[in-house]
Amino acid sequence: MIDRKFIGFRTEPFTAEVEKGRLRMFAQAIGETDPLYLDEAAAQAAGFRSLVVPPTFVFCLEMERPDAYDWFNQLNLPLEKALHGEQAFTYHATACAGDLLTFESEITDIYDKKNGALEFLVQKNTVTNQIGDRIVDFDRTIVIRHG
Repeated sequence: MIDRKFIGFRTEPFTAEVEKGRLRMFAQAIGETDPLYLDEAAAQAAGFRSLVVPPTFVFCLEMERPDAYDWFNQLNLPLEKALHGEQAFTYHATACAGDLLTFESEITDIYDKKNGALEFLVQKNTVTNQIGDRIVDFDRTIVIRHG
């Protein structure tokens, strides 16, 4: 069982740069055709500094943490038994290519179902840019299966 004392656990904040090439590749991979995500001139004509970050790209960028699963080790979580449960995003501002995004994460709940066969770890993530503007909050639920 995951120790409930880890509710409130925060991962070490980290910062990642939003790169144009990665944005274009991600947009193409998800089938995005809006020029705001692919054409810098179109994004600038629409009033943005550069290419706009597609909605779920921050989840991918968050995985660039120096050791993406180090916190699993800190909490003694079995990565091989982890499943992605769900995620939800709340956007506050638009991020663009060239921004430096800082990620902070906190475990807000741990609970189980099916008599402990499934444990759920709920994590709140906050992303801010280089001037401190809150860009997005995203909640993630990770399921640990036992047995």
